[in-house]
Amino acid sequence: MYENLGYQHVKTYLQSGNVVFKAPSSENEIAQKISRRIKTEYGFEVPVIVLTLDELEKIIENNPFSNDPEKDPSALYVTFLATQPAIFDPKTIEDKKRKEEEIHFADNAVYLYCPKGYGVTKLSNTFLESKLMVTATTRNWKSTNAIFKLAEPLN
Repeated sequence: MYENLGYQHVKTYLQSGNVVFKAPSSENEIAQKISRRIKTEYGFEVPVIVLTLDELEKIIENNPFSNDPEKDPSALYVTFLATQPAIFDPKTIEDKKRKEEEIHFADNAVYLYCPKGYGVTKLSNTFLESKLMVTATTRNWKSTNAIFKLAEPLN
C-alpha cells in the first residue's frame, strides 16, 4: 500500500503498525493520505502519526529516563503525540500514576516509566489521549529504538 502511494524504501517493523519510508510530502499530508487509503482499501478509520527521522531522534535523545542506570529500559515507554496538546492539567494525569511510576511531558511525546508493566498502568494511551485531547500512540523503548535504527539508513 505504501509503495502504491509512491513512497520509497518502505520497511515495516514486525507487525507493529510501524512503517518507515521516504516521501517528498509534509508529515500532515502523508498522514492524511495513508489514513484515507486505509479507509478505502480496508474499510476502517485509523489515526496515523507521521514523524520525520529528526523528530524521532529528538524524542529518543530527550527521554529523561533513558540514561538513568536505576531505570530498567524494559519499563520505559513513549507516547507519541500527533500534535502538541493545548493547555492541560498535568496534575489530573499525574494523580492516576502508581507510586513507582514516573511521567514526563514534552511537546510531542509523553515519557513513561512503568516498572510494573504497561499493562497495569492507568497512564494508558486511551487515558492520555482523553486528557491531552490529541491522537497518540504508545511504543515501548525497545521498539522505539528499533524503529529509529530501521529508519536511520534512509536519511
